[in-house]
Amino acid sequence: MDAGGRNCYPLRAVGDVELDTPVRYVKGVGPSRAQQLTRLGIETVEDLLLHFPRRFDLRRQVQPIADLRGDEPSATVAGVVQATEYRPYGKRPLFSCMLEDDSGWVLAKWFHGGYLRGRIKEGLALAVSGKVSVYREAMQFVNPRFWVLWEGLPESGRAPEGERDLAADELLPVYPALGRIPSGLIAKVIKGLLPDVPRLFSRWFDRGYLAERDLLDRPSAIAAMHRPGQEDAWRRARRRLAYDEFLLMQLGIGLQRARSRSRPARALAVTGEIDRRIRARFPFALTAAQDRAVREIAADLARDRPMNRLLQGDVGSGKTVVALYAALAAVARGAQAAIMAPTEILARQHDRKVAGYLAGSRVRTALLVGSAPAGRREDVRRRLAEGEIDVVVGTHALISPDVRFARLGLVVTDEQHKFGVRQRVGFRAKGYAPHCLVMTATPIPRTLALTVFGDLDLSVIDEMPPGRGRTRTRCLPQGRFGEVVELVRERLAAGQQAYFVYPLVEASADTQLTAAREAVERLREAFPDVAVGLVHGQMPADEQQSVMRGFAAGEVRVLAASTVVEVGLDVPAANVMVINHAERFGLAQLHQLRGRIGRGAADAECILLTGSKNPLAAERLKALTETSDGFKIAEADLRLRGPGEFFGTRQHGLPELKVGDLIEDFDLLRLARRDAFAIVGDDPDLSRPEHLVLRAEMVKAYGGRVGLIAAG
Repeated sequence: MDAGGRNCYPLRAVGDVELDTPVRYVKGVGPSRAQQLTRLGIETVEDLLLHFPRRFDLRRQVQPIADLRGDEPSATVAGVVQATEYRPYGKRPLFSCMLEDDSGWVLAKWFHGGYLRGRIKEGLALAVSGKVSVYREAMQFVNPRFWVLWEGLPESGRAPEGERDLAADELLPVYPALGRIPSGLIAKVIKGLLPDVPRLFSRWFDRGYLAERDLLDRPSAIAAMHRPGQEDAWRRARRRLAYDEFLLMQLGIGLQRARSRSRPARALAVTGEIDRRIRARFPFALTAAQDRAVREIAADLARDRPMNRLLQGDVGSGKTVVALYAALAAVARGAQAAIMAPTEILARQHDRKVAGYLAGSRVRTALLVGSAPAGRREDVRRRLAEGEIDVVVGTHALISPDVRFARLGLVVTDEQHKFGVRQRVGFRAKGYAPHCLVMTATPIPRTLALTVFGDLDLSVIDEMPPGRGRTRTRCLPQGRFGEVVELVRERLAAGQQAYFVYPLVEASADTQLTAAREAVERLREAFPDVAVGLVHGQMPADEQQSVMRGFAAGEVRVLAASTVVEVGLDVPAANVMVINHAERFGLAQLHQLRGRIGRGAADAECILLTGSKNPLAAERLKALTETSDGFKIAEADLRLRGPGEFFGTRQHGLPELKVGDLIEDFDLLRLARRDAFAIVGDDPDLSRPEHLVLRAEMVKAYGGRVGLIAAG
């Protein structure tokens, strides 16, 4: 410690560093560079050694300059600098030098290379590596990598032996870097630490465990990620480190799953008589997929540990009916059920459906939303606390601290991806280990189902109720809006209704996008004979409800809307949807929007208007026109946008993976999940000596986020 009580780390030899040594004390770094490295998330020796290259460049073995042809994609030569020149004028200042060996000469040029004037001088022995071209009959390297060898030229004039062995091909790491801390500097510092890797990093597993899974030991994998020697070594190293990332994640999920299942819960057994009475409430028979989901939920409710189940079903597949079955099963056993929706529009629609199915029954229902008058909200809260309400439907108002339940037995969270994780955790905490059902109409790819929702059992509704029309999807240029208007007129004349969806509510000077507020006037001019409404999330809730009631009743025939209509609306006569600037939406969101039409017997039409010439945008929209299978669309969306943006938000506890790929490494993820759950099953606290390092690494990697990932 110094006089101020701070920890002092003297400058150490490489062999003295530890994983927690601040990076400033590593040879070649120092205080100034250490400050820059923090911008890359590098603060310790461990951070530095786990900062892996983003790619490798192949440096060919050194060859005589005279052997260059002028079209090599990659070549390396070495010689002595005979002359230099710097041209500071023009848009791209140029530094160049003439390099000569005993066979000939070549030019090396660096645009914006003024920083090299003090480093590359006449008489310097230099090696350069990169693409070779011919300019004005002279061979040249443009922006090559280079290495200073020494002052002067050795007698041989070729293949100098110095800091590098240039007599063989070599894979050179290229690191994520910053302007003042270039990749080459990072590579040099890490290279100095690599001899210490076997001492610093533990293996985690014995040789038998690794051999059974064909895994490298961890220290060898870390070293090979920086200096693989050959491509196969890098692939094997990456596989081991991806496995480690997946294993830590799945250990956290496994611990959470074991913890939640160890808590006692009230068993809510569904008898044959209860099942018969609930089904009698529905004026239709359940589909086979709904029936399967109901049986799985009933089996969970009968156990004395909390149900934690994810119910996936495409838009319009009938998830609400399954959720109401679960709620009525809880009520039949004397418990309360709560259904939480992300918007008031959806909450009110659920409330209307519940009231319709339960008309004439003794089940007491209520709606709790933030826009309700204060007196009404207080009355609902009082009756919930006193047990006078059996089923409550609401928004996030249900998780307010002043909302209490007398005997909460079931929590249903609808459209779960619209809620923050902490909100859902808070809702679950309102009862004594209530059973939990999470629903989503956003199909979750297999990889995300094993990560974000890894502690949940899965039920899938993979068929639609009978009698639904087909929905055709087309993609048209934004400029063909006139044709779209004519198509909509034909649909309106046939008694149908139409949505026009826009990415913005208000026009912005920063974009050329059409916004809902300005578009509604254009639509009123295009359809003067029908009522055109406007709904968006910035409107007061009562105004939204008024417009939506008019649309549901057929009084409003054309609706201009923001994405507030994405979930929950059920208007069977609305069979046309026009999505403007469709390239601005994610595939999953477009699929959700499209699910608002085709909910009746008539065929529906979804038109995607786009002005984008971006090939990636075209590929995304093409995927939507080719299938209505939500799971195929979700896989395409995940592949094109990546897991971090799949839900349009990063609040869901998605793990940050440095090496693993949730899309490409699915089989490895499954292997790690199997192993993690076996470890947790055998050692629920990870307290055995051989598991202590795994526990410490899991806490280090995820900290308090493990529970939130599992709460997904």
